[in-house]
Amino acid sequence: MLAALLLCVAIAYLSGSLPWGLWVGRLARGVDVRAMGSGNLGATNVYRSLGPALGILTLFLDIAKGALPVWLLPHAAIAAGFPGGPEWCRLAVGFGAVAGHVWTFLAGFKGGKGVATSAGVLLALAPAAFGIFALVFLLVVAVTRYISLGSTLGAAAFAVALAFLAPGGLRSPTFLLGLLLALLVVFRHVDNFRRLLRGEERRFSFRGGRTS
Repeated sequence: MLAALLLCVAIAYLSGSLPWGLWVGRLARGVDVRAMGSGNLGATNVYRSLGPALGILTLFLDIAKGALPVWLLPHAAIAAGFPGGPEWCRLAVGFGAVAGHVWTFLAGFKGGKGVATSAGVLLALAPAAFGIFALVFLLVVAVTRYISLGSTLGAAAFAVALAFLAPGGLRSPTFLLGLLLALLVVFRHVDNFRRLLRGEERRFSFRGGRTS
């Protein structure tokens, strides 16, 4: 019962902890991305430091490590008799995956900012809200070329979308998780906001590399 859920959450945390940005950099180029660019393990830093191909690969891997546990693990917990129901199982597993990405024990508990893995969790939980997140993210980045702004506005958009799309609206556990993930994404970008206010935030280049 509860043990089954805890085991599934632990497996989700392990999935989220896989530091794909670190491993992609080491395997493909023999470098540690933590010593490059922003020092972050996320796809944006890999994209800027190692090029579009490896950045996009990291992005898809980070999305997958959030989506796959939510799709697969709750079935095991429910089969073992967990009484909370499928929605609570998926939410617990989803949060475990994001926590693993942000605080990965495989890289000194310093991981990414949670955007791609949160997007993967959202894709598995609420595909329509994921579509709204992706649309807002792409539009903001296309107009401003600030990944940080696209990420945080996209996170706010998916939280608002879940208020309307999730069964139960504002009282839905899925909305509460979406709100929690959105707040986590915003919190992880506090330093970016400070740089934006100072005019020091780097703009994104679709060709990779740094741009002012």
